[in-house]
Amino acid sequence: MTAFVALLRGVNVGGHRRVPAADLRSVAEDAGFTDAVTVLNSGNVVFTAPGTTTGAPQVAAAIRAGLLARLDLEVDVVAVSAATLAEVVAANPFPDVALSDPSHLLVTFRAEPPDAERVRAFDTSTFPERMAWAAGVSYTHYPQGVGRSRLTPAVLKRALGSEGTARSWSTVLKLHALAAARD
Repeated sequence: MTAFVALLRGVNVGGHRRVPAADLRSVAEDAGFTDAVTVLNSGNVVFTAPGTTTGAPQVAAAIRAGLLARLDLEVDVVAVSAATLAEVVAANPFPDVALSDPSHLLVTFRAEPPDAERVRAFDTSTFPERMAWAAGVSYTHYPQGVGRSRLTPAVLKRALGSEGTARSWSTVLKLHALAAARD
């Protein structure tokens, strides 16, 4: 058994694209995953997958298909194993921010990493935010909050060529603890 976290992008924001927690747990269980628990109401579910051959892409595809079948919603899903999530936590390049301002430190997960050249070419020096890459994710500190930032998801998509789904450092730690307990 391997523990995974499935992260849904763009659900339960502003009352749109609703994915109730009970439905998300049922989607995971219907896909053959066990011990499913949701975290917050922002599209996070932690569960265990049978066997050792189930990988993150297969897990994400199963959750995505279940959401389409159950709720008629096409949702981008990123799946992360407990081991990968542990690497993400350990690689945090902003440990000071993680302690002093965890709600303004966002970790963005992507199903496919952006092109390395696009990442290198993306100049964040004109933004007050600090951004770094490690363990296959981006870490961004929004000192004045995400809502006031010009470093928006649209800017990031244009610059990097891929979309992701972000979680606050506090949420990442909750997900990590739950996944580690199941692994």
